Amino acid sequence: MTVAAKTDVLHYSADVLVIGGGPAGTWAALSAAANGAKVILADKGYCGTSGATAPSGTGVWYVEPEEEKREAAMASREALGGYLADRGWMKRVLDQTYTNMNDLALAGYPFPLDDDGHSYRRSLQGPEYMKLMRKRIRKAGVVILDHSPAQELLTDGFGVGGASGVQLTTGQRWTVKAGAVVIASGGCAFLSRALGSNVLTGDGYLLAAEAGASLSGMEFSNAYAISPVFSTVTKTAFYTWASFYYGDGTLIEGAGSQKGRSVIAKTLLTQPVYASLDRTTEEMRRWMRTAQPNFFLPFDRLGIDPFTQKFPVTLRLEGTVRGTGGIHLTDESCATGVPGLYAAGDAATRQFICGGFTGGGSHNAAWAMSSGYWAGEAASAHAAALGPRLHTRELKGLNSGLSSSVLGGDDVRELITAVKREVEPYDINLFRTEAKLKPSLGRLNTIWKEVRFGAAEDSALAVKLRETQAMAATGRWMYASALARTETRGMHKRVDYAGTDPAQHYRLLTGGLDDVWVKPDEASVRTGVYVG
Repeated sequence: MTVAAKTDVLHYSADVLVIGGGPAGTWAALSAAANGAKVILADKGYCGTSGATAPSGTGVWYVEPEEEKREAAMASREALGGYLADRGWMKRVLDQTYTNMNDLALAGYPFPLDDDGHSYRRSLQGPEYMKLMRKRIRKAGVVILDHSPAQELLTDGFGVGGASGVQLTTGQRWTVKAGAVVIASGGCAFLSRALGSNVLTGDGYLLAAEAGASLSGMEFSNAYAISPVFSTVTKTAFYTWASFYYGDGTLIEGAGSQKGRSVIAKTLLTQPVYASLDRTTEEMRRWMRTAQPNFFLPFDRLGIDPFTQKFPVTLRLEGTVRGTGGIHLTDESCATGVPGLYAAGDAATRQFICGGFTGGGSHNAAWAMSSGYWAGEAASAHAAALGPRLHTRELKGLNSGLSSSVLGGDDVRELITAVKREVEPYDINLFRTEAKLKPSLGRLNTIWKEVRFGAAEDSALAVKLRETQAMAATGRWMYASALARTETRGMHKRVDYAGTDPAQHYRLLTGGLDDVWVKPDEASVRTGVYVG
């Protein structure tokens, strides 16, 4: 890695640039460095504390390499996902996750012991996990640019060759020229205030689409998580043991975390909903407080006992963070189809292992560490193959010179609110109909035209404007895909097409900036059922 400082721009060069510093990004950086690449990682926040994983615990899809156990693991969510998953990818993820988790143990992660004294490796505590990953990549020689969101990719006739962005603490712009780029910047939660999602606004999707990449599974991007009204914590596993009530204390029949979330949403359209974790045993309560201590902090501050008292809940949109849509991958190296550009984690589609339904923390964590590992490995190989050309490329930013109007802070805030008005309501995004989706998509198209070529007054506002552009674009890809899939499959529920249509048993691709397009993924049409 080399760096040259100028008065207003920091210039860097490396073999591989990783955009994003969560699990996928750090595994990509570690893998690329292990293959001899000089790596720079640029994180929108502080690598090790930002993103959805860092502030809390998560399960991990860690399954011993025994045929019966692996078969059960793969079959467990296939029906929920509308049979859009791929057994080949599932097997690879299970293998890689098993290897990576064991590698974490060797690196010093403090896995607890089960009742038999064996290391329990089916969960991770986010703070310890990401602290260790930051330490590991720094030890491997990775240069970390904290608080440095990427704003545009750099390209030439050979493909993607770096990115530029802004350093938030100084306001300086930075540019990294690299042989390959891995986008691992997370999904899009539309600034819904879900814990850890404040940096997850779909920026990587827009970067990839500007370079010509496609997205896949964007209709499966309407995940809502149960959360106390007074808290941002969206860890929903505990609500498996909850009862849900109307304001008068009457039980809401059919409401639940796993199969009754729609009942909660329908009730919330007209009145408050309350919950209590009153189906737990004393032993479970002790375990819960140990497993997810931050879940209970807001309750403790307010003097609420969630096991015996009722508390108001809402559903927070987590979009693609817990959904499965993302950048389309064209092969097992996590390539995007654009030379030099790779994607991993929540930034990439998870349909290969989850189909059209959320994988929850378990599958998502496994996908992040596995896809990150493969993307970093492939990116380092791509950079090495460039040879001397790596240092002589004439790169240009994909957005350079496109601004036409200056937007102020009030303008950007109003546009963010306008996007949220389209994607957050349950009666548009959860209970989907053409009558609601089509007008909403039209309004998102109008927002896109307003922000598309906007410029900001300063660097901090430029980041917020870029987030607005990314969220508007993500919403458009979501709703265009949702309109194209005229059936109910996975988490995509069309009220006006309540059944599953066997003729639509394929994945959908989408993309485009000013003109959004949607089409079936021809590879999935040919293979049909994804269980071979």
